[in-house]
Amino acid sequence: MSNKDSGAMSEQKNEKDALVPRLRFPEFRETEAWEIKPFAQLFTIGNGRDYKHLSSGDIPVYGSGGYMLSVNDYLHDGESVCIGRKGTINNPIFLSGKFWTVDTLFYTHSFKGCLPHFIYLHFQCIDWLKHNEAGGIPSLSKANIEKIKVAVPKPSEQQKIADCLSSLDDLITAETQKLDALKTHKQGLMQQLFPREGETVPRLRFPEFRDAGEWGEVALGEIAEIKLGKMLDSKKHTTGNLLPYLNNLSVRWNDVDTANLPKMYFDDDELDRFGLSADDVVVCEGGEPGRSAVWDGRLPDLKFQKAIHRVRFNIPFEPHLLVFYLKSIAGTPRFEMLFTGGGIKHLTGETFAQLKIPVTSHTEQQRIANCLRSLDDLITAQSQKIDALKTHKQGLMQQLFPVLDEAPA
Repeated sequence: MSNKDSGAMSEQKNEKDALVPRLRFPEFRETEAWEIKPFAQLFTIGNGRDYKHLSSGDIPVYGSGGYMLSVNDYLHDGESVCIGRKGTINNPIFLSGKFWTVDTLFYTHSFKGCLPHFIYLHFQCIDWLKHNEAGGIPSLSKANIEKIKVAVPKPSEQQKIADCLSSLDDLITAETQKLDALKTHKQGLMQQLFPREGETVPRLRFPEFRDAGEWGEVALGEIAEIKLGKMLDSKKHTTGNLLPYLNNLSVRWNDVDTANLPKMYFDDDELDRFGLSADDVVVCEGGEPGRSAVWDGRLPDLKFQKAIHRVRFNIPFEPHLLVFYLKSIAGTPRFEMLFTGGGIKHLTGETFAQLKIPVTSHTEQQRIANCLRSLDDLITAQSQKIDALKTHKQGLMQQLFPVLDEAPA
């Protein structure tokens, strides 16, 4: 056999192998390879339309950001996979039944030789931002979407894969509902474990403290030193201790990759001058003013503007209790009134010092803080469980689908 013939057979074998996933259900292991087809051969893309001429009703309307409102007419009835035309283009949505979509959201219909839910799985595997056609607000076009090629097996294998991954989705949804329930429970508990405004006793109290008398109230500045610490822009300072932004930073139109955003640093001199020590509370001055954490030797994952307040108590006081109290009153008038600034709000040291803090015995403070911290541990564990399930699903999808170049031909 010539080298040319051998090379040709090798190329054919590689092409065939590329059409077979690494992981396949037993009943399909001896069946034919998957076919590569452009989306144009698998479904039709429909345009969303304006809904303002419609009346209120029970038909949901969706945009690229998700559900918007309900109207009295529908644009499509059936299963459909939707993707943003403009704005949030990296968040496919699966819809069924009657619905309406606006101009910023494409919907799909008239499927040929493929199941809508299987196409939805393909949509989840695609990095849609790679197909962005605009320099400003992310945008997709029908022509670009239709050119994307994917591998497709027979409908029976599609159904098997869809059923498998749907069961994982159901599990992730159930675990996410548990997480939401834990967060709701914690929020409700915080509001009952602290006295409400105008009251001196919390609605819920541990048995050993029910006869301990009323709580007091004192301005934060009377029991703690509040000091402002500035962060330094990485454009001027490239060494030091990085103070990270939260990775879930987002803007109106799409998720942002924070890896390319400017970072803020404490340089070593500034960190030494600021003098953080155990049991200090750090509080955002801007960005998300009021967000806080207890210093434990690590830089906390909070959203900061360019400065943070260091709160150091000068009496025995449980620092975690302040963090939980700030969370319990977040968004309320008593806290919002402390902010300054028109567009971007800030929490100055002077106004922060005026915040009235409920005070009880140090023992009761610790009891409340330990209870809420144990709930935080449950929430963290539940979040990690969900992340593990999502990672498992992602890995499973990578093995259940042949690896293909997503770029249009």
